[in-house]
Amino acid sequence: MPLERITDEEELERVLTEPTPELIEFISGVSSPLVILGAGGKMGATVAVLAHRAAAAAGHPLEVVAASRFSDPIVRTRLDDRGIRTRHVDLLEPASVAQLPDSENIVSLVGLKFGTTENPSLTWALNTLAPVHMVARYPSARMVALSTGNVYPQVPLDSRGATEDLALTPLGEYANAAVARERLFEYAARRHGTRIAIVRLNYAVELRYGVLMDIARNIWRGEPVNVANGGFNCVWQGEASERILRCLGLATHPPEAFNLCCPEILSVRDVATRLAAELGKKVAFTGHEASTALLSNPAKLEARLGGLRTPLDHLIRWTADWVKSGGRTLNRPTHFEVRDGRY
Repeated sequence: MPLERITDEEELERVLTEPTPELIEFISGVSSPLVILGAGGKMGATVAVLAHRAAAAAGHPLEVVAASRFSDPIVRTRLDDRGIRTRHVDLLEPASVAQLPDSENIVSLVGLKFGTTENPSLTWALNTLAPVHMVARYPSARMVALSTGNVYPQVPLDSRGATEDLALTPLGEYANAAVARERLFEYAARRHGTRIAIVRLNYAVELRYGVLMDIARNIWRGEPVNVANGGFNCVWQGEASERILRCLGLATHPPEAFNLCCPEILSVRDVATRLAAELGKKVAFTGHEASTALLSNPAKLEARLGGLRTPLDHLIRWTADWVKSGGRTLNRPTHFEVRDGRY
């Protein structure tokens, strides 16, 4: 059963990286090393440590290699301290990619979203050049390529969310670069015969960042919550990371896409009201709910990997408790209210 509350970052990291029995069983069949590219980002450390703990629980001598530019050296140190082998890599430079260790199992978490408006060229470079370099380096591997639900157009709030066969006609430069990232993975995979599972995530949450944290902080500060985007999906980052790793088993040639999120379409207004009650605060709203939002339907992946385990009630309670106790945040707003694709 999930904890009633999470008291500090050490406990948060432990909860985020607690392997499930299904992951422990799966990881025992993953050959060494497992290479995680883009491991210095928001999810990278969780995925790497989770894989390492699952392998240890399975008694499987799996080496986990976390590769990134590691712009934050603290992340690299934390991974090193947990027995994970770290490597510096610049995925825009083929010579740097060539120095990575050989592997038959690759997880790519590489991408850039926020800051696209200020530096669109870097967003396009990371989201398009890097996939070609990665697949060229690992043509015979099976690979998970993390993508985003932003590749879809906005769909009606009363729908069940976009399914994987919906045409990709998104808004904004970042979302179009994300479509290009998928297409370049597909192109490179077809050229080399590489097996890839494309995972469209929206959105991972934990207690230091995410849509729930953004809403809770607004309430705590007495700021109104914008309801222009009236609905959203999310998923606990620990569960998202577990599914990303298990999607190695779903890698195919040609690549196949899977949505990763909670099956429920959550109302911003309802979630804010529940968070306000937990925080002991009043909530004010701004804007008016549009009839559409960026929403995904994860039924296809749930049919393969099963349902999620962490209930929304726990996420709301954990988040409110974290905010009330002054828990550290990453100070990276999600801009969940944005409707024009400008991040």
